[in-house]
Amino acid sequence: MKQMGLISRQIKSHKYKYCKKAHKIHDNVLGRNFSPTVPNQVWTGDVTYIRIKGGWCYLAIVMDLYARRIVGFSLSDSPNTNLTTSALKMAYHIRLKPKGVLFHSDQGSHYTSEAFSDFVESCDDMTHSMSRRGNCWDNAPTERFFRSFKTEWMPKHGYEDIDEAKQAVSAYIWDYYQSVRPHRFNNNLTPLAKERLYFNKTSYELSKKS
Repeated sequence: MKQMGLISRQIKSHKYKYCKKAHKIHDNVLGRNFSPTVPNQVWTGDVTYIRIKGGWCYLAIVMDLYARRIVGFSLSDSPNTNLTTSALKMAYHIRLKPKGVLFHSDQGSHYTSEAFSDFVESCDDMTHSMSRRGNCWDNAPTERFFRSFKTEWMPKHGYEDIDEAKQAVSAYIWDYYQSVRPHRFNNNLTPLAKERLYFNKTSYELSKKS
């Protein structure tokens, strides 16, 4: 690596504030079954930090595991319930309020709060699943997305401010990750291409039956 002028980039650890207030914990219903057979069957959510000048901002995403597509996201200067609820609301409305979604997250206070639980319960037959405490592998695909963003897109020293971070995240998700970047899980199709293939096949089968 030294001869070729290559430098290793390591993602630094980041500690979130600990909340002592009692929150609602859910069982790990997903159980690392990361390969749903249809869209809107399983969504996952998580929060990561993004460095900006003088501090941090926080990104919450919602991923549809079928094609690893990001269906909701939100940025804030605080990793709180408003952040995670905003990302899930975006996903729920963009996907036209699907019924029976299994939503999986970790046990962070921004997912176990009463306000977040209330929104999940307001969604049509949505079930909340949670990783075991301290086990990041229970939500591996979502963690992988954050790693890809930080190594492929985010500058080494982060962004100037939260507005610049928002523009960068939006560009990565809409202009690159969804429609340009091939994904090994999708047999090297992009998330949009895999979903399009599914819906085209479904429409064709329905037309044959009619």
